[in-house]
Parts: sequence; C-alpha cells; structure tokens
Amino acid sequence: MQQLDDLDRRLLAALRQDGRASSAALARMLDVSRATVSARIERLQENGTIIGFTARVRDESDPLTIQAVALIEVEGRTTDTVIRRLRGIPEIIALHSTNGGWDLVAQLRMASLGDFDRLLGLIRSIEGVQNSQTSLLLSSVLR
Repeated sequence: MQQLDDLDRRLLAALRQDGRASSAALARMLDVSRATVSARIERLQENGTIIGFTARVRDESDPLTIQAVALIEVEGRTTDTVIRRLRGIPEIIALHSTNGGWDLVAQLRMASLGDFDRLLGLIRSIEGVQNSQTSLLLSSVLR
C-alpha cells in the first residue's frame, strides 16, 4: 500500500462524512480539480486503501439494533484457526487482534437477545477460545 499524502487523508475524511458526495463537490471542498479527485479515488481503490462504499443507517432504524463488543482470549497457537472460524460468523462485523490480556476484539451486531445468547455460545464453543468477556453497547456518544 502506498503512503497517503495530505490530500489523500483529506479526501478519505470527506468520503467518510459523505461517501456519495460528487466529484465536483469533493473538488470544491478540497480545492482541487474534479479530475484530481477522480484519479485519487481510483488510485485509492486500486491500491486497496478504499475497499468499498456503504450506507450508514441510524441505529434506531436498523433492524440489527443490538450491538456488543467481545474480548476473546485464545489458547496458545490457535489464533489463526480461531480467526478463520470467527470470520465465518455474519454477526461479527469487525474483528481486531490486540495486545494485553485479550487476544481478539470482535464487534457484534444482532437482531435480538436470543440471537445474542446463541452467538455467545457459538463463539465460546470454538476450539481454541479459552475465555471471553462481552459487553452490550447501550448508546453511542461519539462516532
């Protein structure tokens, strides 16, 4: 992946705010030409910096309203195997490796508390998962 310059970072910040902004609007905002904006976006997609575009949905409008964070401790050298299994679970919307007492942090999203209970059981049943601690997210105070 190439190094990002200041214009790349400002363009990515603008796209995070409004991924549907037109090239013309982005060009005005960044004080560059539309061709520059288009070329930068294309380059950022080709080099894998931009991996896709999505819609952000207001939490109360989203049917998958229950969100949680799971801290997961992995046994020995089973991390790669555990990650492969966790990647196959659609309710896990993000997965991060970390340092400290926990090896992995998973962001979870599901429709009901029953689904939440089932998901916790599934995560805890994966061979190599030694321990986990999960907290429901009650409200978002900063995004």
